Amino acid sequence: MLRVTKLTDYATVVLTVLAARPGQVLSAAELADHSGLEQPTVSKLLKPLAQAGLVEGLRGVRGGYRLSRDASEISLIEVVEAMEGPLAMTECSQHDSQCGIADQCGVRANWRLINDVVADALRKVTLAQMLHPPVSPQVRRREIAVRIAN
Repeated sequence: MLRVTKLTDYATVVLTVLAARPGQVLSAAELADHSGLEQPTVSKLLKPLAQAGLVEGLRGVRGGYRLSRDASEISLIEVVEAMEGPLAMTECSQHDSQCGIADQCGVRANWRLINDVVADALRKVTLAQMLHPPVSPQVRRREIAVRIAN
């Protein structure tokens, strides 16, 4: 099963709390309250998010954290890479692969293609979009004529 780590998932939750309050500065405690996460977890998340330039920390009495730029300018690939490093579905899908059979591997090119597709999908989703549930396409009803034999 492919899945992001809990910390990456939680980072997205914390970032959406900030995204829902543009320009506001929230402390780690306030972020914990609004997100439903424990404060130590939130504090642990904020360090890599700040290092990646997704949030900025402000010191002082009114200090805390805010998004470093508009939520519509932050893509999910940035969040994933801030928390987990460069996206790599497999060892060989990394550009600097350490795989011992990379030169003779018949599936490497396909894994790299799949990796690129996933990365592109994450690039297309912004933090602003994560604030709202996706709009489901209209389900078209199809009427089927049923004839019951008498």
